[in-house]
Amino acid sequence: MTLPPLREVIARHGLRASKALGQNFLLDEQLLDRIVAIPGPLAGKTVYEVGPGPGGLTRALLRAGAHVVAVERDRRCRPALAELQEAFPGKLRIVEDDAMAVDARTLVGDGAHIVSNLPYNVGTALLVGWLTAAQWRPWWTSLTLMFQQEVAERIVAQTNTDHYGRLSVLAQWRTEARLAMKVHRSAFTPPPKVMSAVVHIRPTDAPEGVTPKLLEQLTAAAFGQRRKMLRQSLKTIPGALAALDAIGIDSQRRAETVSVTEFVKLAQALGSTV
Repeated sequence: MTLPPLREVIARHGLRASKALGQNFLLDEQLLDRIVAIPGPLAGKTVYEVGPGPGGLTRALLRAGAHVVAVERDRRCRPALAELQEAFPGKLRIVEDDAMAVDARTLVGDGAHIVSNLPYNVGTALLVGWLTAAQWRPWWTSLTLMFQQEVAERIVAQTNTDHYGRLSVLAQWRTEARLAMKVHRSAFTPPPKVMSAVVHIRPTDAPEGVTPKLLEQLTAAAFGQRRKMLRQSLKTIPGALAALDAIGIDSQRRAETVSVTEFVKLAQALGSTV
């Protein structure tokens, strides 16, 4: 099916990316098709998309044969998205709401893929919510998400690197996360000030004896004062220093030297004492 160019759609509906909503429109259709290919074949699969805007990524998902549930709070984009609903009957559901407030699992059911050029202002918060679900494995099958490149590098960073931090641990302790593609700022309208990147995340089995809440607490404390030794940064968490000693982690180390596996062991040791 031949659709009008995205630039034409945007011009016809008088759409401009809203800085307040963290919008940057991606118009390169070949690039959009490459992003959609990252999670694998999507024909007949359900995809959850946050912030479709004028529908660039949405049309690529629909071309790939996906059933798309898209949450968009910007009513200005509704006419452009309605055109896609007409072009792909029964394949696209638009939910006018705030992605931070909706229950995505109820909207799409279990087994959905999440594919999104996330609005910059809520992207990290949404990701942390998906990563820290109490029930695991999660309702989603994979995450294919566009972030500012610096955020993407934090998600996949390894120990003893500049980008390694709280987000790295939360993303990697029970998932496989990889940086799938870098995207130049010139691909967007308007061009953002920073480069972007697509991260692909798949859930793995969760280590036993660890709760997301406890791991969040540990990493928030450890990386909140990342220049301090663990004996200083973790002293506010009851039992943490004793747990470090019990599993043989030197309390004079700093958080960026502690691997994901070691944070998991620390959470297990601490959890067994509570």
